[in-house]
Amino acid sequence: MHAPSVLVVGAGFGGIAAAIELRAHGIRGVTIVDAGPDIGGTWLHNTYPGAACDVPSHLYSFSFAQRTDWTRLCSPQPEILAYLHDVAKEYGVADLVETGTRVVAADRPRADGPWTVTADDGRTWTADVLILATGQLNRPVVPDIPGADTFGGHTFHSARWDHEHDLRGRRVAVVGTGASAVQFVPEIAPETGHLTVFQRSGNWFLPRRNRPFPRWWRAAVRHVPGLQRWRRRFITEYCESITLMIRHPSTWGRVGRLYSTLFMRMQLRDPEIRRKVWPDYTFGCKRILFSSHWLPALQRDDVTLVTERVTGIVPEGVRTADGRTHEVDTIIWGTGFAATDFMFPMEITGPGGRSLQDTWADGAHAYLGMTVPGFPSMFVLYGPNTNTSGGSIIRYLEHQVRYVREALQEAQRRGARGVEVREDVERAYDAEVQSRFPGTAWTRCDSWYRDETGRIVTNWPGYMREYDDRTRRVEPSEYEFHS
Repeated sequence: MHAPSVLVVGAGFGGIAAAIELRAHGIRGVTIVDAGPDIGGTWLHNTYPGAACDVPSHLYSFSFAQRTDWTRLCSPQPEILAYLHDVAKEYGVADLVETGTRVVAADRPRADGPWTVTADDGRTWTADVLILATGQLNRPVVPDIPGADTFGGHTFHSARWDHEHDLRGRRVAVVGTGASAVQFVPEIAPETGHLTVFQRSGNWFLPRRNRPFPRWWRAAVRHVPGLQRWRRRFITEYCESITLMIRHPSTWGRVGRLYSTLFMRMQLRDPEIRRKVWPDYTFGCKRILFSSHWLPALQRDDVTLVTERVTGIVPEGVRTADGRTHEVDTIIWGTGFAATDFMFPMEITGPGGRSLQDTWADGAHAYLGMTVPGFPSMFVLYGPNTNTSGGSIIRYLEHQVRYVREALQEAQRRGARGVEVREDVERAYDAEVQSRFPGTAWTRCDSWYRDETGRIVTNWPGYMREYDDRTRRVEPSEYEFHS
């Protein structure tokens, strides 16, 4: 049987990895569509001041496209975006991308295919295989706060930074204190006239200064045999140790909490700020953040930290539960993403009119985070329960695209026009994944890892090496092949 045609939705790391893997193994009919004006995904849209990865670049990069010229431990956004562009060109997939294409629906009426994919401008594509590489952190969320439309100043989300808006001398409010705010607040604080940060809950921090590598170190990485490989292995084990702490909060987690406590107390000289920012939940329950600049920024004379709940927006600024109005000129939403929605609001419909949204009504689930019963030849990259609390999603994506390629090759060998995971296999797998969360730190507070039912739908419950093992080979008996 001829090689299948493949449509990939999303031109970030996952989409680019999928195209490279498929084309390298003879599946040449690959098209990538993306809503953005260029490739890059998260690293195209998140251009806020100080934007950088919090996973070291030696690990946050493809194993097959290593670089020895990273300028810092954790590369800034322009460097990561340039890397992805270089890789796409180097492996001949950059020209496969159709930008400015927002997919709104995908439909497969019959199990033996194909998929029909529709964009918001009415264009359609037909493909044997649909790969959804939209990721978990792609749709910015602005909270529904009463009066938001009455604000007299300027507002924007950190993931869609307005570089035309000059913050110098302005009274700026930042709502939210997650991973993005932790990076951009220290950058903009010296520029603003006054900065007011609205915090819902504090974070556990570990140090990260992220200074440029000295010249001697960059030369050593380039010229000393094995140093790059050793560095990548060391970072891998460090990341796995964070997962160890999260999985065992009463033992190893106490070690992590102690380290974080010592670091935070050393930085927090102001007792009032210390009281306000100190987290009231188990170490590792929410995302552990890496910064050596956030806590000092909160203690600046021109920065105010507010922990009262935001209750409304008025023309003059932000109103909190204590009845106070904080007068500001600009509001920056650092309120994160719709992480548990995955590719929605895209409408995905399988044979018999089966809706993916209905299938996931009680929480998203997929075998190995990639494939869902009732949706033949549809694969999700960075899907349910594949987020990592201590590691590199790039490593997960590499294993996922290899697995997808092997599944398609198995279908091709059998002359099948569709491949679909068995429902009993996916159900047993999902029960196994969920059974691994009780007793871990992930279950000890409310976080963006959970959906509205409380089910943890984003995170993988184990280590990177475990996911590597689970996706190492396709077991044909776990699938149905439609001829």
